[in-house]
Parts: sequence; C-alpha cells; structure tokens
Amino acid sequence: MLPPNLLVFDFDGVIVDGMREYWWSSRRACLKLLPGADLPESAPEQFAQLRPWIHHGWEMVLIAAMLSERRGPLQRLGTEVFVRDYGAQCSAALDRFGWNQVLLQQTLEGVRAEAVRNDRDAWLALHQPYPGVPERLMAFTEENLSWAVLTTKARDFTAELLASMGLKPQRIDGHESGSKPEVLRRLACDWRLGGFVEDRRPTLEAVRATPGLETLPCWLVSWGYLRPADVIDLSKGISLLHPEQFAAPLADWP
Repeated sequence: MLPPNLLVFDFDGVIVDGMREYWWSSRRACLKLLPGADLPESAPEQFAQLRPWIHHGWEMVLIAAMLSERRGPLQRLGTEVFVRDYGAQCSAALDRFGWNQVLLQQTLEGVRAEAVRNDRDAWLALHQPYPGVPERLMAFTEENLSWAVLTTKARDFTAELLASMGLKPQRIDGHESGSKPEVLRRLACDWRLGGFVEDRRPTLEAVRATPGLETLPCWLVSWGYLRPADVIDLSKGISLLHPEQFAAPLADWP
C-alpha cells in the first residue's frame, strides 16, 4: 500500500523569494571568474526582469557577466529582444567567456557554501518566504498530506533554508537528483502524488508531457517569477493558483 498523498513544491518562486540572494551570490561568483567586472551591489533591473527565463543557477552567473559587458548583447538589444533568443544568447556567452555550465554551477555553489560557513544567519536573511506560505505548508499535516520540495537549487542549501523557517518536508530533491519530470516519475512509484506546484510554466508543461505523469495535477503559482504570457491559455491539467486559493483546503484548489 502506498503512503498518503504527497504534494510536491518547487522552492524558488513558490516558497521563497530569493531575488536578493540570487544577485548577491551570482555577483560574487562572477567576480571570482571575472575579477574586476563592473557589477553593482544591488541587483540591476535587467537581472530581475530576466529571472523568469532563468532555469538553473549557472545561468545567473552568466547573466551577471553579461551585465558587466559595456557593449554586450544585453546592452545593445535590451531585455525584451534578448529573451526572444535566450538560449542561443546564453550559449554564445559561454563561448565568449570560455566557460561551461559545470564551472559556473560549481563556482556559484562554492560561494554559497562559503557564505553559509562564514555567516550563516546573514546568508539566510537574504531569502524571504512568501507571506503565508510557511504557515500553509505546516498545516498540510492536518489534511493528512505529506509534502516535498523539488528544486534546481542544491539540496543542502535548500535544506538549510527550510530549516531556518521551521519547515520539515517529507523529502527534498535538488538538482543532483535529476530533472523534475524524472524525479516526479520516480516519486510516483512510491507515493500517491497529489500534484506539483511550480512557478515555471515550461516545467509544468514538460511534466504533463512525461509518460506516467499525464494526469498529474499541476498548479502555476501567481506570485512566482512569471513571464507576462505565462498565465494565458494554460494547457489542460495546469491551473493558475492564487494566494487565497492556496490558503484553502486542497480539495478546493482550481
């Protein structure tokens, strides 16, 4: 017999708003690879605008590097035009700087690990949980629901942050566990999955297109890092979730 229902949550953009930390860590990682880069202490507007297109941590470091270029594509094209060919622009930038995804990811995680060792409280304070979300997660136990976290962030960093909020999910899967569709398919073998909550529409669409997950309920949170078109004409099985609906019992969710 399978255990009780398991509701799976993305982390960044669903449970926490980590914009301050994204820039703080990305800027420092970039400076390790590109000493002397001209990067402001506070996140530039373009960095926040690009966040909905960023899927992996290494991309943030690359975007920081591109923001330091005086006559780079971000400066020449502007955000709106740049994101039309986001993947190709990132690939070209990797070649231009002579970097690869693994190097950027490892450098970013090294910066975060150093921050946790040296001043854990200050690093944790860079993250802010969305209003009401930790309390709602704690209440799921009263509905006989277990919940888990599935994120592209490293598992150890995610565990640190959840613990600082007093949250204890049934399990945490980070980028080390594989892609989100792969992890969800494995989880479905051991749990009755109640659904997946995410702030990235393409991820939800990929999940629904995965064999074995075609009927998994999926919710796109309205408070996450959304692109303007993300909430328009959602695919079947993907529903937009607003804060007041999230606060209601799961049976009443759209």
